[in-house]
Order: sequence, then structure tokens, then C-alpha cells
Amino acid sequence: MDSIHISGIRSYGYTGYLPEEQVLGQWFEADITLWLDLRPVGSSDAIADTLDYRQTIRTVENVIKTSKFALLERLATEITDTLLQQPRVEKVRVQLTKPAPPIPDFSGKIQIDITR
Repeated sequence: MDSIHISGIRSYGYTGYLPEEQVLGQWFEADITLWLDLRPVGSSDAIADTLDYRQTIRTVENVIKTSKFALLERLATEITDTLLQQPRVEKVRVQLTKPAPPIPDFSGKIQIDITR
């Protein structure tokens, strides 16, 4: 199956377990893979026959910016479900990262990885 991979989507949002996270917000990063048949666009060279990358990026950014969930898993699920509604998309992988989680003495990242 063919796929399109978009990495490095970065957006500010208000998802987090702590009350401060839902007020102050924080940065999130997303890498997505979308599986779809690329044969039509491979022959036609027409954007109408494929996924519009710009719109897909805006969709992910908008979900991150406008959602207010307690858990990263819920936000990743919302992004996944939204992307699955796009025409031609048969399968989606969302890797959603919280680059600076407010966890004492932890300087790493937290990432949720969902494939549906």
C-alpha cells in the first residue's frame, strides 16, 4: 500500500493532565503517515487525485490548537479519527509527542503512537 509521510508538524495546544497545562498550554509535535492509493496521481500529476498536504497539516494543527483533553492519548485519537475522515485515506499512523512534559527530574519526551 502506498503512503504519504508528513513529519515535523508543530503546534501549540492545551491538552494536559495538570490544570496549568490546560491554561498555559505547551508545544506538541506530530508525525503522520497516511495510506492511500497513489496510482491515480502517479499517472495524472493532478492534486485533485491525491491528498492535499497543506490541508492535512492545517487539520492536525487545528485539532491540537482547539482540543482540550486531559490525556495525550485522547488527543492522538482525535487527530487519528479526524484524518481517517479525509477522502482516499484508508489507514493512518499518528505519532504525537509532548516534547517537554511537566514531570519532575525528567528531561525526555513522551510519545503516543496510534495506527488505525
